Amino acid sequence: MKKRGLVMMVAVLAAAGLAGCGGNSAEKQQNTTQAAESTAGQESSSGKETTAEAGNTQGDKTELTITWWGSQQRAELTQEALSLYEAENPGVTFDGQFLSGADYWNKLATSAAGHTMADVVQMDKAYIQQYVDNSMLVDLQPYVDSGVINMEDVDKTVQEFGRIGDGLYAICIGVNSPALLYNQTLLEENGIELKDNMTMDEFLNVCRQVKEKTGYKTNLQYNNGTSWLDFFLRSKGEYLFGDGAIGASKENLTEYFNLYKMGIDEGWLIDPSVFAERSIGQPEQEPLVYGSDPSNMSWCAFYFSNNMNAVTNAAPEGMKIGITTWPSDDAVKSNYLKPSMFFSVSVDSEKPEEAAKLIDYWTNSVECNKILLGERGVPVSSVVADAIAADMSESDQKVVDYINNVVTPKCSTVSPASPNGATEVYDVVYKMQEKICYEEITPEAAAEELLKQGNKILQSKQS
Repeated sequence: MKKRGLVMMVAVLAAAGLAGCGGNSAEKQQNTTQAAESTAGQESSSGKETTAEAGNTQGDKTELTITWWGSQQRAELTQEALSLYEAENPGVTFDGQFLSGADYWNKLATSAAGHTMADVVQMDKAYIQQYVDNSMLVDLQPYVDSGVINMEDVDKTVQEFGRIGDGLYAICIGVNSPALLYNQTLLEENGIELKDNMTMDEFLNVCRQVKEKTGYKTNLQYNNGTSWLDFFLRSKGEYLFGDGAIGASKENLTEYFNLYKMGIDEGWLIDPSVFAERSIGQPEQEPLVYGSDPSNMSWCAFYFSNNMNAVTNAAPEGMKIGITTWPSDDAVKSNYLKPSMFFSVSVDSEKPEEAAKLIDYWTNSVECNKILLGERGVPVSSVVADAIAADMSESDQKVVDYINNVVTPKCSTVSPASPNGATEVYDVVYKMQEKICYEEITPEAAAEELLKQGNKILQSKQS
């Protein structure tokens, strides 16, 4: 992969984005904003040196907490990058708090309710609006204006990904896209062909072929986020969330839930009991790479492109992981480029400027990103992306090629941020999936229940 591939990725993302492809909390927010604004007259770091590299010049002890979700590989790389920061900034130490994706958001919600959030929190587009509405995140725009967070080499469109209203509440630290990761070795050995931008019928036929020829089943992102539901609805010209209500029709929700019923009835959908003792969303325990026999394993996994490396590393010896698009009857409507994830500063932080310096380091330090190597998505700084290209693994280079040459030519604008109350709505979706897989409810009844409960939840957040 030539170095220019990563730089092109950020440029293409910009083109896609432009063309369509509580009381105490409020007081803390005001104080942190004022503190940031007071730095506006100070000199920012010169050249390409990050502001974080200046460290603590007064010798004061700075202890920061940072929390994130993800794979064991992400945990190890993050800790290594944090250790490098500590070495370059004497007096700064970190308490890294790592959780699986399934547990992260519940834990974060609990800490937010108790005002014990970490200084720096890994954030997702689906949740930013909710935390902003509840005054839990610091507006980072003053830190950008003062140069504490240097966005000079980040495309303007990418900079705006974390903006809610007039405030910038999250800094995008990588870009990615929905990606179907699959057991390429299994399919090739059994003469099963897979193509990019499969229609739904083509995908279902592959599911049936794989089950018939190999015994391996399919995992339809069971209880692991609602991005697959959103992707499906986009192909119909709908979103899960409308203006203060569920934006999807009963007809399309029923069709979505029917995919689970069809899989159970035809025998190709993985049994939900498989997940009873696993951490859902943890790549190392994903049925694609983990299981005792084909009956409790899946030939594919609905993930995002930045998970390619973690899943590849978790795969057993001899299993080659491939990457393609999620199925859709309208690839352009469904496909999108998105911020893979963000870093935000919580209003519970007593040292928000130090927290902001870490985000700057993550964005602009070449040495930091030579450790991370795009694990959270293609780096948003064009300078950093260019600098680490030669060090990227084969799987990472596959991801860049996938983003540039498969998704970008056929995609549209990412869905709007999810509203306050979305977490509770997601829980309803999970429950409906589970009930259908255990044959306790029909797809039509599940759609009706989601509309009923979802609208009630969203309406309660309007008052």
